[in-house]
Amino acid sequence: MGKRGKSINLFLMDGEATGRIKCTLANWTGIAYRIPRTDLDKCKGRDDLSQSGVYFLFGMSDQTGEAVVYIGQAGVRKNGEGLLYRLQEHKRNPDKDYWTEAVVFTTSNNSFGPTEISYLENRFTNMAIAARRYQVKNGNDPTPGNITEEKESELEEFIDYAKIVMGTLGHKVFEPLSQSASSTLMDTPADQSEQVFYIKRSGANAQAKLTSEGLVVLMGSSIRKDTVPSCPDYVKSAREDNKRYINENGVLQKDILFRTPSGASAFVLGAPTNGNVEWKTKDGRTFKEIEAAENPNNDLT
Repeated sequence: MGKRGKSINLFLMDGEATGRIKCTLANWTGIAYRIPRTDLDKCKGRDDLSQSGVYFLFGMSDQTGEAVVYIGQAGVRKNGEGLLYRLQEHKRNPDKDYWTEAVVFTTSNNSFGPTEISYLENRFTNMAIAARRYQVKNGNDPTPGNITEEKESELEEFIDYAKIVMGTLGHKVFEPLSQSASSTLMDTPADQSEQVFYIKRSGANAQAKLTSEGLVVLMGSSIRKDTVPSCPDYVKSAREDNKRYINENGVLQKDILFRTPSGASAFVLGAPTNGNVEWKTKDGRTFKEIEAAENPNNDLT
């Protein structure tokens, strides 16, 4: 039996998708807000943003062009201020000028205390690090606190819902590019039920998996070290952009997503290629043959 559907309520607070969004789910006490940095002042006076909670600051690194995130907690202070006040502090901090958007989680019944937000901050931070989608800017590993097994179960349920909401709000911070992201690969892909494709020639020995976002070349794959004279400029650029994730032996240190099979194979082989025929399963079937069998009307290049 497949997973059940979820009903998510998205309220466009400013009447447009690029503005503030409030998000709730049926049978969930949590509340989430997506708030552009430029719209923080519009949130003054909202009682639920004066509560305790956990927040995420999303942006891009000027140095690397990578997506970055900082994860923190905000407790209610003596002045009655909570989440919003903490976000305003970050906005004034010149060391955190990278973020352009915040996502915050709190509850409709103001039930979070110091123990709950410490646990959530710790879990969210470690989940984001494990997913390897974003550069996590947290300098220290947050303490998980000391909670009972009953409270842990309750908070893990909150996290399950928060993961759905976060993805709905446009940030896949908890979702690895491939389910193999936590494995070291080549011989033992994490999920044997997923279709794995291979390239093994010209000094390359790579594996890839097809996802809803494209083809993911897996961490641990070896790519050809040099490129041919006819190598497309976009491949050279992709290699340059990802050079910090390629060690001296040409082995990838993280999963890398490509929108097309040919983009992925060209990156691996350092040459113009047709990914539909370069990528093959263990039994020798090409990507094109697999696609044709599963979706006869699809022509993926």
